[in-house]
Amino acid sequence: MVRFFFIGGPCVIEGESHALRHAKAIAAICRDLGIDFIYKSSYDKANRTSGRTFRGPGIKAGLKILAKVKKMLGLRVLTDVHTPEDAREAARVVDVLQIPAMLCRQTDLVVAAAKTRRTVNIKKGQFMDPWSMKNILEKATSTGNRDIMLTERGATFGYQNLVVDMRAIPVMKSFGCPVVMDAGHAVQQPGGLGNASGGMRDMIPVLARAGVAAGADGLFIEVHEDPDKGPSDGPNMLKLADLPKLLRQVLAIRRALEDGA
Repeated sequence: MVRFFFIGGPCVIEGESHALRHAKAIAAICRDLGIDFIYKSSYDKANRTSGRTFRGPGIKAGLKILAKVKKMLGLRVLTDVHTPEDAREAARVVDVLQIPAMLCRQTDLVVAAAKTRRTVNIKKGQFMDPWSMKNILEKATSTGNRDIMLTERGATFGYQNLVVDMRAIPVMKSFGCPVVMDAGHAVQQPGGLGNASGGMRDMIPVLARAGVAAGADGLFIEVHEDPDKGPSDGPNMLKLADLPKLLRQVLAIRRALEDGA
């Protein structure tokens, strides 16, 4: 089995002190539990319900903050990229380039990210079946980069809802790459608040436990000390205070799987 890891942090970068505070707190929780941690926060949330909502500080200011998190705390950092040019610029700072779900079929973006030789996390589109992700994985690995992860985050069901088919995890694992369960975005209700997305935060632990039980190698959850005040994706971010309990639960599930192997 791949060593279990956790990807998390506030959805969008809200400032330097905010980022450092969250990264330090999550890192301490993961260190105490023996979990590898990758800090995630986005410099730009390009796919917003409304054009009037906060997107982030932008690539230059955002990468500067992520570089400080990396240097001061010694953490690996991850952020979304939206264009080939962004991928090349972000790769100078971050350890993991993430392809957003809505852009997973964009060949030029996937190839450009993989060519940087950074780890690439490709999120399965809400419109994609898991079997079709093999083609996208092959786009990335055609560059010679084998450090690719795939992430499950649910499929669109229409009417502002997503559904997770847990079969997607073993299907994508059969391609020979690590698979991550994004338990936060999987409870999202796109556009559910009219001018913003809603979400069922209380269901994050349910899908996190189920995803790990289905064989996910890593867990992705956006985490915030006060999600209701977060400027992006608040309804589907986990409260920082609730993270230790959930990680202990998924570790117990992981150990049970290893013991039964």
